[in-house]
Amino acid sequence: MVSSSKAAARIRAAAVEAFAENGYGGTTTRDIAARLGLSPAAMYPHYKSKEELLYAISYEGHQRCVELLTDADPVDSPPAARLRAVVGAFTRWHAKHHARGRVVQYELTALSPEHYRTIIGLRRDVNRIVKRIVKAGAADGSFVVPDVEGVTLAITSLCVDVCRWFPGGGFSEPDQVAELYSELALRLVAATA
Repeated sequence: MVSSSKAAARIRAAAVEAFAENGYGGTTTRDIAARLGLSPAAMYPHYKSKEELLYAISYEGHQRCVELLTDADPVDSPPAARLRAVVGAFTRWHAKHHARGRVVQYELTALSPEHYRTIIGLRRDVNRIVKRIVKAGAADGSFVVPDVEGVTLAITSLCVDVCRWFPGGGFSEPDQVAELYSELALRLVAATA
């Protein structure tokens, strides 16, 4: 789905920087090409439009998150260990790739309806991974969950929002914020006294 050529990867990287700095609407293909020392026409063999470029970035980022969470989930472990691992991985990715994360997570409204539907499908895959863990913990009694959907949304929102502010707030290391957010996610599902 996403071109693996070095030229296309360079264009995506320059677009991520430009979109993260100026927003999708505030960036032109000329701005992106200038970062690479290219003419805008040099981009067209790789991406026919700015929206197609945004879609490639968004698809690549969301697909990577699905793979990351799938790989991070120790499915044979207790739900608490699974939640800690998945939240840590998701948070760490958004901290390490905060500029890309801002584009991937916050520029969706600029996508065409067809591209938007594809990306929403990938977002649902991410939510399903977290939801399975929350449901497993609720089922075995290790989590106290008043609303599986609501708790899943709270946990994924917590992780995603890291890309909006990181680095900042006294946090400069992705592992530090990943550890904190893993603990916060566990507190969201813990029994209260």
